[in-house]
Amino acid sequence: MKILEIGSRIEHPEYGKGVVTNVSSTEYWVTFIENGLETIPLTDTFTVIEAVENEVDTISFYEVERTVREILRKWADVGEVVAIGDKWKGGKMIMQPGTAGLASKEVPIDTFFHKIVMLRDRLRVMEQKINSSNLEEIEKIELQQYITRIYGTLTTFNVLFKSPNHNFVGEKTK
Repeated sequence: MKILEIGSRIEHPEYGKGVVTNVSSTEYWVTFIENGLETIPLTDTFTVIEAVENEVDTISFYEVERTVREILRKWADVGEVVAIGDKWKGGKMIMQPGTAGLASKEVPIDTFFHKIVMLRDRLRVMEQKINSSNLEEIEKIELQQYITRIYGTLTTFNVLFKSPNHNFVGEKTK
């Protein structure tokens, strides 16, 4: 039995005419004109209207989705989802000026936390760019040390993270 490639057209006795849009090790994913997307076993009975062969440009929806996800992860400002500690949800941060007569500033703690997470994500991207750059090794080490010190400075905000796995970590003492 020869397996059909994506783009092949078939006619199925139950679902009618359709186009193969994905192939797994056990089934075809077929978009039928009348019945929409259905999965059918590779061994199912159907008539091949037109078999596509060796189409280099044909890829599955899964491959497209996976590729787009990888591109976004690499190039966009899309970081992992990081949860704020339960006790801080809905809270606010109040900044009270030291000078009498000036108004205080209230910021939702969720907004502040989001900015801290964005800062951390951008530091990580900078770290990756430094590591993959053409800088001399000594320059990379110096810049890494600055970034490590920045992480150390930000450890104050670790109380906001729900999971300790997301905490800032500065220089570790031996």
